Parts: sequence; structure tokens; C-alpha cells
Amino acid sequence: MLELDGVLVATTYLNVIPNLSRSASPYAVIENVVVEESLRGTGLGREIMAGTLRAAWDAGCYKAMLMTGSHNPATHASYRASGFSPDAKTAYLARPT
Repeated sequence: MLELDGVLVATTYLNVIPNLSRSASPYAVIENVVVEESLRGTGLGREIMAGTLRAAWDAGCYKAMLMTGSHNPATHASYRASGFSPDAKTAYLARPT
């Protein structure tokens, strides 16, 4: 969570997943990245993402993964600027039928 003057302005959800490979190093999945709409483009997304990644590295994660359903080019640019590569993995999603 990121607050300004006591008001929640950005959030992410960090999942640290135990792992048997990579010398039992966990990995991270980041979800629900949200920045208050009126404050988008101000650097808050990059700030909260930096903190989220720092928490993942501090937890010993060897990688962090993030998926988005957004088609907004600015969203994708923000993730790339935060260090994510869009072509490192292929993601698939299944939902209950």
C-alpha cells in the first residue's frame, strides 16, 4: 500500500510462492496493481512497484511475475519501465466453467 497524507493512493498484492526448484528459492506473483485514477502518470505506480519488487527480493524470490489484462499502452510501458519483460514467459489463464 502507498499512502499520501493518510489516503490510500496505490496498492499491489505480492504473493510469495514456495518452490522446490532453484535451490528451493521462492518466486513472486504480483497482482492487483492499482493507482488512484486521478494520480496516474505521476510516478506512484513506479514507486509502489519498486517497493513491491524490493519486498520480493528481500523475501529471497529469484523472480517476480506479473500479468495484466490491460490493453492500455501506458500500463505496459510502466511495467517495462519497472523492469518487467513482456516476452520472457507466455501466460495462460483458465477459469472455472
